[in-house]
Amino acid sequence: MPKADWDSYARVNAGERFRAQSAAIGSQVTKAIVDEAKIVPGAHVLDIACGSGEPSISIAALLAGSGRVVGIDISPAPLQVARGRVAGRKLGNVEFQQADVHQLPFADGTFDHVVSRLGVMFFSDLPRAMREIHRVLKPGGRASHLAWGPMEQPYFQATIGTVLKLLPELSVPASAKGMFRFGKPGTLGESLREAGFQQIEERVEKVPWNWPGTPEELWAYFQDVTIPLKPVLQQIPPDRPEIRRAILDELQTRYDGKQVNFEAAVVLASAIR
Repeated sequence: MPKADWDSYARVNAGERFRAQSAAIGSQVTKAIVDEAKIVPGAHVLDIACGSGEPSISIAALLAGSGRVVGIDISPAPLQVARGRVAGRKLGNVEFQQADVHQLPFADGTFDHVVSRLGVMFFSDLPRAMREIHRVLKPGGRASHLAWGPMEQPYFQATIGTVLKLLPELSVPASAKGMFRFGKPGTLGESLREAGFQQIEERVEKVPWNWPGTPEELWAYFQDVTIPLKPVLQQIPPDRPEIRRAILDELQTRYDGKQVNFEAAVVLASAIR
């Protein structure tokens, strides 16, 4: 995925416009990866593809002033948002920098933990990225990844699935299918094994994925931030308003008057260097 796509004005603007809702919808996914990482006081942690700051910020708060958290992302725009989120908070143990997972700017054995929340699916050269993660971990260090499960789950079926049902001539491009590359059980764990990791654990977990707002807000947010699916969304004909109505109808069925409720299927995988 080209870096410019992730730095798009629409995506960054949506992240700012819906800052509170964006944090809320991903809060349980953040909790899941933080719990999976089993971080101890004083740990040095690398968060890969941290975007606008999570789970870096949650980990820094958990460490309560001890240790060090470095959040990296290939795109500079969301990192500016991340820096803004920690400004004014007493979190002197977290920093953000632009870096590429395929060529990490850290010495061998720098970190106790490496985590990535919804980032590993987008590593363009997965074996190389996993080897780099292995390299920067200390012996006995723990790598933890959280990825999307299969596309066939309610959040995506209600949104992009509705589009594809009403416009069967469209299809999901290969680059977007990569979002769900670890939906097949065992594939994420195998990538860790091939990089030299040991004690590999992998499982699918269902976590709340709830949007505190209206269906209309969620659909606006989805269109701007779900970059891999943009090629499909951009092909929706402007003279087909019934498609938008159908999507909103699907989201309405999950709206309780306060939030749109989903349960996300995610893959969690951890391993030891």
